[in-house]
Amino acid sequence: MPALLGKLKTSKNVDIEEYLDNLALEEEDLLEEHADMWVKPLSLESVGDVEDVVSELRKGNIILLNISPLYKKNTIKLKQAISELKGQVSELDGDIARITEEKVLVTPSRVKIAKK
Repeated sequence: MPALLGKLKTSKNVDIEEYLDNLALEEEDLLEEHADMWVKPLSLESVGDVEDVVSELRKGNIILLNISPLYKKNTIKLKQAISELKGQVSELDGDIARITEEKVLVTPSRVKIAKK
């Protein structure tokens, strides 16, 4: 990644799409590395996916949850899933907040989200 930063500093016209594409190419399976906590992207495609989110929270990970798949399928099921997730997050002393139309941030205990 330092090479990319060097390119950014020397170039006056940064093509953000090229930069993001290069980041995707440089990704390795970092889950093999040791870390106290991970930020993991997950998708909510059914109410059953709530258990996957809760499982990651119990491991101490932060979840960037894409809710658009379930939103596109069934808004009633989405409300049910979010309600269930809120309850589980509350029991774990975590936090949850919508950050965009399609993304929800879910945190484990001892990690709170500044909502304003």
